[in-house]
Amino acid sequence: LLSVLAAAPMGLGMEVMAPTTINALNGSSVKLSCTFNSCYKVENKQFSLNWTYQECRNCSEELFLQFRMKIMNKQLERFGNRVEFTGNPTKYDVSFTLKNVQLEDEGTYNCYVLNPPDRHRGHASISLKVLTKEPPKHDSTVAVIVGASVGGFLAVVILVLVVVKCVRRKKQQRLNTDDQKTEEEGKTDGEGNPDEGTK
Repeated sequence: LLSVLAAAPMGLGMEVMAPTTINALNGSSVKLSCTFNSCYKVENKQFSLNWTYQECRNCSEELFLQFRMKIMNKQLERFGNRVEFTGNPTKYDVSFTLKNVQLEDEGTYNCYVLNPPDRHRGHASISLKVLTKEPPKHDSTVAVIVGASVGGFLAVVILVLVVVKCVRRKKQQRLNTDDQKTEEEGKTDGEGNPDEGTK
């Protein structure tokens, strides 16, 4: 729960959500999911997205997928043509699928999103672990139920916070507009309208 919350900083303009860790079987395809919340509609001319890869904690980030007006696949030699963008920015989804996963694909994948007029760029990280064999199966019904309950509760909390933030932002804009109108009306009364007592 805490790790998911860490991926969605509440104080900033953008909330970006992604699983902290994803396990993938060597040779399979895996979807690296990244979604975001914003008070504003996505406009392709302003929206920007960067996906980067880090082989180790202190390694430099390598840009391999970018959105500037359209999706641009940087075709890093490491990935070749195995990266496919499967998200939809207008639906606040910027996920991608990595095909034919290799052991060398292990590492950290960073998702950076900016949707103006939001001023802060949102960020989430995914640690990809590549498995050489299927993990042993066990009865995880209880874990699934608990996980679904916690996940559902967290989704509702995030949604409520986003709605409250958007409402506050719009209310503040409305108050600023009303103050400006009142100030303009006061100037008009002072210049053009006679005082009631002098009639």
